Amino acid sequence: MDTKTQLARLGLFDARVPRYTSYPTATHFADGIGPRNFVDWIGQIAPETEISLYVHVPFCRRLCWFCACRTQGTQSTEPVRAYVETLKTEIEILRQALPEGVKLSRLHWGGGTPTLLAPDMMADLATALFSVAPKTDRTEFSVEIDPNEIDDARLDALASAGMNRASIGVQDFDPDIQKAIGRDQSFEITQAAVDGLRARGITSLNADILYGLPYQNDQKITDSVQKLLSLNPDRVALYGYAHVPWMARRQNLIPTEALPTPEQRLALFDIARRLFRWDNYAEIGIDHFARFDDGLAQAAQAGTLRRNFQGYTDDTAPVLIGLGASAISRFPQGYAQNAPGTAQYQKAIRAGQFSVAKGHAFRDEDTLRSRMIEMIMCEFAINGTALQTEFGVPATRLKEMYRVAEAAFPGMLELVDGGLSLRIKPDGRPLTRMIARAFDGYEAPAGSHSIAT
Repeated sequence: MDTKTQLARLGLFDARVPRYTSYPTATHFADGIGPRNFVDWIGQIAPETEISLYVHVPFCRRLCWFCACRTQGTQSTEPVRAYVETLKTEIEILRQALPEGVKLSRLHWGGGTPTLLAPDMMADLATALFSVAPKTDRTEFSVEIDPNEIDDARLDALASAGMNRASIGVQDFDPDIQKAIGRDQSFEITQAAVDGLRARGITSLNADILYGLPYQNDQKITDSVQKLLSLNPDRVALYGYAHVPWMARRQNLIPTEALPTPEQRLALFDIARRLFRWDNYAEIGIDHFARFDDGLAQAAQAGTLRRNFQGYTDDTAPVLIGLGASAISRFPQGYAQNAPGTAQYQKAIRAGQFSVAKGHAFRDEDTLRSRMIEMIMCEFAINGTALQTEFGVPATRLKEMYRVAEAAFPGMLELVDGGLSLRIKPDGRPLTRMIARAFDGYEAPAGSHSIAT
C-alpha cells in the first residue's frame, strides 16, 4: 500500500481538525471567564517577568474574501482613530494592573490591517505600549504589513517606533487567483514594500502564502513561490486556505467549484515545500519555513520552538496579553478573550474596566495535554522524560494515552525511549493535526474546524 493510499485510509482527506494554536481551542472558551479573572491572573505575574503583547487592529480598507479573521471595513480614519484612543486607555488600565519591573519580550500588531493607522497613531500607540513594558535588547517588535496600505510616511513611523520585524501577507501572486479571493496585490507592489522596509534597516521579514486557493494548480503555486523566494524572506508560513463560509460569510463569494480537492491540496503543499527546501530553508513544524540562521530555525534545532495564535514562534515568554477587540491572552492559569465586537469592547474600556468576555481556566489534564499537543505540532514527537520532569505524570498514564493514538493511526507512530516517548514516522507527518487530536480531551463542535490537508 503506497503512502497516499495509507493517508486516505486513515482519513486525511476527509477529517476536519483544529490547527492547535491553543489548547483547548478557542471554540471551547466560555463566558465564565471575565475581567476579575483577568486582573487576578495579571496580579500573579512575577516581578521582572518578560511578557509579550499582541495588539489587534480589526479594520481593513477592503475585506478580502478568503479571510476568516474578525475584521470590519472602513473608508474613513475616524473609527480607526477612535479605536486607537480606546487602545491607549486599555493600555493605561493594564499598566496600572501589572507588577513592577515587567519587560517586553515580543510585541506584535495584527489585524485586520495595522498599517491602516496614520503615522501619528502609530507613534502614539507604540509610545503607550513601551510605557507598559519597556523593551530589552532582545525585544522583537513585528507588524503585519499590507503592501497595498503602506507608504513612506507610515514606514518611517514604524521604523522610528522600533519595529524590527515585518510580516507581509502574499497569499498568491497569480492575478486570476487574486481576483477570485478578493485580494489584488501585484508582485511589484509587494516588492516595493519589501524594498522600503529594508531601506529603513528592517531586515527581518516574514511572509504568508496560501495553498488550496481557487484555480490554484501546480504551475501557479510554483510561480508564486519562486516570486516570493526572490524577495528573500527570513520566514515563510505556508498555510492551507480554510474554506469555512458558515463561519466567515464573505467566503461565500469564492467559487467553491474552483477549489482544489483535498488530494490536490496535499500535492500543492508538497510542491511549495520542496521549493522552499531546495532554496535552503529549514522546515519548521507542519507549515513554516525559515532560513537556518533565523531564530525560528534555531529554536526548532534547540527544542525551544513554541506555538501560539500567530503560529510557530521562538517566544518563550510565560504570558501573552492581547489588547483590542477579540484579542486573546494566555496565562499559566488559562486563556482570556476580549469582547469580539468593537462597540462592546470600546464600551467596557471606556467604562474603565477590561473587556474580557470569555475564556478558559486550565483544569485536570489541560496543561499536560496542551504541552503534549504542542510537542507533536512542533517536534512531531512527545518527549515523555520532559513531561515527567515538568508534570510528574506517571509512565503508565503516558503509555495509556500513546496506545489510543497508536490504535487510531496504525503504522504511523513508533515508541522510543523504552516506550516513554512517542514519535511520528516521516510518512505520517501529513497526519500531524489528526494525531494531535488523539490527545485532545474535548469534543470538537461540528463544523468548527478546517480540513486536515
